[in-house]
Amino acid sequence: MTAIIDLLARGFSLSVELWPPRSSEAQVRLERSLERLEDLKPTFASITYGAAGSTRERTHDLVVAIHESKIMTPMAHLVCAAHRREELVSILERYKSAGIENVLALRGDPPLGATEFLAEGDLRHAIELVDLAKEIGDFCVAVGAHPEGHPDAPDLATDRRYLAEKLEHADFAITQFFFRAVDYFGLVSDLADRGIKKPVIPGIMPITNIKTVSRMAELSGTQLPDEVLDRVDRVASDPEAVRRVGVEIATELCAELLAEGVPGLHFYTMNQVSATLEICARLGLYRREV
Repeated sequence: MTAIIDLLARGFSLSVELWPPRSSEAQVRLERSLERLEDLKPTFASITYGAAGSTRERTHDLVVAIHESKIMTPMAHLVCAAHRREELVSILERYKSAGIENVLALRGDPPLGATEFLAEGDLRHAIELVDLAKEIGDFCVAVGAHPEGHPDAPDLATDRRYLAEKLEHADFAITQFFFRAVDYFGLVSDLADRGIKKPVIPGIMPITNIKTVSRMAELSGTQLPDEVLDRVDRVASDPEAVRRVGVEIATELCAELLAEGVPGLHFYTMNQVSATLEICARLGLYRREV
């Protein structure tokens, strides 16, 4: 077993987010992505968990499969929204029994059309899930961070205060994707002012499809800056050009982050790793043909 916080202590980390496949075609795409990631040698992979646990078994199976393959260290996403405490205990105990040591604790989203009671679940905040995981086993627990503030927070200062409280309990954080390095550095600086110096890994999402990224940005509260939109809009009629520009934008952002000594880079791949590999190659972090 390997705790991700121990891996981060060894130096710079490259990591990816993957989704449990929902179809046979998606399974094939995931398997191809895993094959290509073997050369990149990511430090870890976080595996998503659908709203209210809609991918519970698929998430568990993929986490365990990656763990057993030893390709990289897996981290299981887990949410408390719409879950009873005993459900969460059961999930954590299963992971513990399978030798899984790393969990990303999130509040999560309620299922569409759920009543308020079901949507909330027994645990109301991610910090409670962090504490539960630590209670059940010797888990390394990460939490999410929003460089521009959580969309449900009343203001940025309140969000930063809550994040600092979570990180007093958790081991490290991974940010939501963003497009301005200043937002990430502001978050880290605010945490340091509050006495929190645990690793905060910046999350990167290359723009390969403007509609997809715009939808995800709206859901997460991430802004698409005018300078980013202007560059993409100039080539909007050409999907290949959009991807090319998206990779350029992400590479520039990563270079700015790397220049300041970030602890790692975490790529939101949507199970399509070509853009991630290309960015890493441009940065000198990956030297095989992409």
